[in-house]
Amino acid sequence: MEITKVDLKRDLKHLYNPSAKEPVVVEVPPMNFLMISGTGDPNTVQAYKDAVETLYAVAYPLKFAVKAQQGVDYGVMPLEGLWWTPEDKPDYQAQNRDHWQWTMMMMQPEYVSDDLVRETIAEVKRKKNPPAIERLSFEEYDEGMAVQIMHIGPFSAEHATIMRMRQFMDENGYEKNGKHHEIYLADPRKSAPEKLKTVLREPLRRK
Repeated sequence: MEITKVDLKRDLKHLYNPSAKEPVVVEVPPMNFLMISGTGDPNTVQAYKDAVETLYAVAYPLKFAVKAQQGVDYGVMPLEGLWWTPEDKPDYQAQNRDHWQWTMMMMQPEYVSDDLVRETIAEVKRKKNPPAIERLSFEEYDEGMAVQIMHIGPFSAEHATIMRMRQFMDENGYEKNGKHHEIYLADPRKSAPEKLKTVLREPLRRK
């Protein structure tokens, strides 16, 4: 079988590797994701570590299955996260992290079907049975119009960058319309904090 190589990050560069370090408005199409949701401080709760481990444990076998069955070789997409707090709490950045709610996820290309996900999950459960496999779902996420910016630096310094996005919204007649979204382009275990690259994104609508 002839193998076709596909570079999803290149094809979706404006969403997954943007060069802009100032806020820009983008239109994000509906895409399919492996998703696992949970609650608590990502630095301390086991549920977060389990979620990330399980996402990778399924994403790579899916990639290999697509290559073997369809002859398409694509790179596994980066880890992403949606972040929010209960409605009675202010912005998650200012809160006790025990209150944080999150959905960790990885985008899956059109070659990945519902049936293939079910088959792969069953196989991964049989071989490895990662800790959050029962919480894993395969869903479409339709983000639509959003503002995004590339943040370079440690996660602890994100707040100022987020405030730039919020100021951009205010000045241009927009308001937030969904969950705070982060796309992690560098592995914090392997990169210096000052070199971490994170796409920050927030859905918006006209006021």
